[in-house]
Amino acid sequence: MGKRMFDAGEQMWPEEAPFHTPVFVVTHEKRDPWERPGGTTFHFVNDGIETALEQAREAAGDRDVRIAGGGATILECVNAGLIDEFSIALSPVLFGSGIRLFEGVDADRVGLEQVRADPSPRVTHVTYAVRER
Repeated sequence: MGKRMFDAGEQMWPEEAPFHTPVFVVTHEKRDPWERPGGTTFHFVNDGIETALEQAREAAGDRDVRIAGGGATILECVNAGLIDEFSIALSPVLFGSGIRLFEGVDADRVGLEQVRADPSPRVTHVTYAVRER
């Protein structure tokens, strides 16, 4: 998880954070782990996305690892070749200014292939596979 997403959520999440699993926050801030009721512990990683992903994979064992935003963190992971597949939830709700998710993708190296779309009246989930070009 990116630091900006964590900062926004820290103020809005209930006491029992919604993840129920270890969360690794990519940041430059030095901070002790923050344990929440219900199984969520936030770990603050100060030496880059690769280290955060390595720690997340170790914690996940044979389960999938999910990379949450913000957009800058996801973009950095896509360009570094660290993402196999990702989903976007499209909903007509605006959350501040944000960033354009695909602005800055290295299109010479990265290709996206849509593998699934699940529409509903309130949200559409679109899943892409990330391919090297």
